[in-house]
Amino acid sequence: MESPHGAAVSAEDFGLEGPRGRVFRNVTFSAEPGELVAIEGPSGSGRTCLLLALTGRMRTTEGHAETGGLRLPKQAAAVRRIAALGPVPGVSELDPAFTVAEHLGERALLQGRYGSPLRALLRPRAERRAAAEARVDEALEAAGLDPATLPKSGRTSVRDLERLEALRLSVALALIGKPRLLAVDDTDLKLSDAEREQAWALLRSVADAGTTVLAVCSEAPGNTQVVRTAPAAGEADVEEPAIEEPAAEDATEKPVAGEPTTEEETADAFAEARRA
Repeated sequence: MESPHGAAVSAEDFGLEGPRGRVFRNVTFSAEPGELVAIEGPSGSGRTCLLLALTGRMRTTEGHAETGGLRLPKQAAAVRRIAALGPVPGVSELDPAFTVAEHLGERALLQGRYGSPLRALLRPRAERRAAAEARVDEALEAAGLDPATLPKSGRTSVRDLERLEALRLSVALALIGKPRLLAVDDTDLKLSDAEREQAWALLRSVADAGTTVLAVCSEAPGNTQVVRTAPAAGEADVEEPAIEEPAAEDATEKPVAGEPTTEEETADAFAEARRA
């Protein structure tokens, strides 16, 4: 599919502190447009919060980052206009009661009404419908999803999709808006080894087509830039990984130095940051 120019992404001493301690800290990296970046770490290590912060959907407290030349967190609203979310639990989940066709139709309608320039709305209805159908077809092709191969074609409910099929649908929905940056959470969750390879091949193909991709995972594939939210296997905390936990000021409220943030604490920080 025709792809827009990807967005460069960079961060310097990027961090977020929530009510119970730091969620992530000292994140420093840079990625070129059209690059695939894996945000690697165990569940509860702040990786989803970092993903949302880099796409302008969570306000950070330390350092700064840039996405597509837009500075974060100051220009978060502008970043949201060029960055699209794939599957992110609690933020952009698929509706299990919707069919594949309903999801695609709804996203195309919203894109045509709110994501297109005003002059596009003045075109004849038949022309707008044809353009929307072409945009959906391009997105499906890029995501490697053919509704005709599903049990009930486009009438297949999301609850009946396999995990990899649901991932492809989420990516297709995000690509309908032709974003410069695509963000995907839990890329390798509940996938077999073969399915995991297919998922990364999908994201690599999206990046190769020009869209920058940020993908959260437990274990990154080779030949991929990795931003870690916890020390890599065999690394000591003193080697200062991309994200580490600071010493606690209050043991009842903040984690002990070197101890990973719990999922409950990360969730609290997530909620607090979204209210900011």
